[in-house]
Amino acid sequence: MLVLGYCTCAIAQATLKSHKIAYNVLENREGDDYEVYAMNPDGTGKTNVTRHPDVAWTYYAHKNKLYWISDRDTCHRCYYLYVSDAEGNGVKKVSGLRLEDSWMSSRKKGRELIVAGRIGKQARYQLFLVNTASGQYEQITHDTSAMYADPEFSPNGKQIVYRYKHKRLDRNEKAEIWIADADGSNARQLTTYPAADTTAQWHSYHAGPPQWNAKLSLITYQSKQNGKYRLMAVSPDGKHNFELFDFPFSAGWHDWSPDGRWLAVELFPDESSPGDIYLWDYQTKALTRLTDGPGFEQSPVWVRR
Repeated sequence: MLVLGYCTCAIAQATLKSHKIAYNVLENREGDDYEVYAMNPDGTGKTNVTRHPDVAWTYYAHKNKLYWISDRDTCHRCYYLYVSDAEGNGVKKVSGLRLEDSWMSSRKKGRELIVAGRIGKQARYQLFLVNTASGQYEQITHDTSAMYADPEFSPNGKQIVYRYKHKRLDRNEKAEIWIADADGSNARQLTTYPAADTTAQWHSYHAGPPQWNAKLSLITYQSKQNGKYRLMAVSPDGKHNFELFDFPFSAGWHDWSPDGRWLAVELFPDESSPGDIYLWDYQTKALTRLTDGPGFEQSPVWVRR
């Protein structure tokens, strides 16, 4: 474990004691086997949560419920939503709605999820509300030419932020972060990629999955700028947009701890190189490396023990 700073009383923090960090691992490239792992916030106790030769990716947890998409029991890379605890116990399929490869969020004490889903071949990357108890769902966006992805509820559940493109298949259009009321109305754009920056390819994140930090009143996202993925931040009113911190490597998918202090973040040398999960203390700026596996270790998520 590489420590790039001194983290004062880190293990003594209540959040670190009560939570684990789940993340995705490429277990077998030839078999296209991705597993979800979980570990302690100091990098110890790494365990395989999903234990299945499928494509399984986690993108969200609510308290002790870890949500992950999987193509088990269906066609290859046809994703449906499952839930378990941080040890992989109590696996349950949540809904019959087919999902996109996307982050998600919840409100109403975890009773309602917002996800990016699809119906058939035409209704791709639309936003749906899913009842986590019954699995019933309601579609809230209906522009099938557009792309809605990686939705995140505001802390009070009244708004959503998400990645958006007017034309989903247009490689010249850059996806940006938008904010809207929870029913999709009153949408407005929060980010604008620098017009002079040509270092990001069409498939790169110009504005990556948003994460809303209630304590800091900031929405963070990754963006490839000046040849490097950077962790950017924008205020909910869109008036302030800046680089949150200059990490030593490119910064990718990330998740804030419930208390808003700790950032679990994937850092990687370049887009073709495996990444590792790091823990960053917003208060002290201490950075600790948690994983050192040979494969890709990505998309950390905080989950209660």
